[in-house]
Order: sequence, then structure tokens, then C-alpha cells
Amino acid sequence: MPRAVLKFSSEDCGICHKMAFYDEKVAKELNLDFVNIKMQDTATYRKYRQILLSRYPDKAEMGWPTYLICDEPEGDFAVIGEVRGGHPKGEFRRRLQAVIDS
Repeated sequence: MPRAVLKFSSEDCGICHKMAFYDEKVAKELNLDFVNIKMQDTATYRKYRQILLSRYPDKAEMGWPTYLICDEPEGDFAVIGEVRGGHPKGEFRRRLQAVIDS
């Protein structure tokens, strides 16, 4: 998997649910893979947990949802940036693009 957006969210997060209507579509339009990781899905969460903990060791400062943009999430990953919290579609696209461009 090349560069990807990892979405860490919760099933009971309203903003996470609202963003789900467009976040994956925006990521794919920017040629990014997309992985949806609900904290309640223990198997998927366990697979990507080390990536989240590399940025938020105690999960205290993370927002809902937290999008981590990284290279090689299936291997020797490198987090290149993030977008936290809820944003309208256009703002979300601008923030993702800014991470890609940085």
C-alpha cells in the first residue's frame, strides 16, 4: 500500500459518522488509499495501533476523528501529517492537500 489516509474513529462519534459521507471519496480523489479504523473493531485497530501510538502514545491529544496520512502503513510506516476533527468537505480536502504538499 503506498501513501494512505488512516481514519481513527469511534462508532458513537457523530462527527466521525458525518465525515464518512465524503472523507474516503476525497482521499481517493487525491490518489490516497483509505483505511477506516473504528476503535471498536479490535482486529483492524490492532493492525494499525502502532501507527496511532507513534503520534499519540496515550491517545490524550487525538481528535475525533483523527486522520493520519502515512507512507507504507502495512510496513515500515512513516507518518507525514494529520488532520484532526470534523471539517466541511472543501476544508477537509484543503487540509489533506496541504499535508501532501508539505
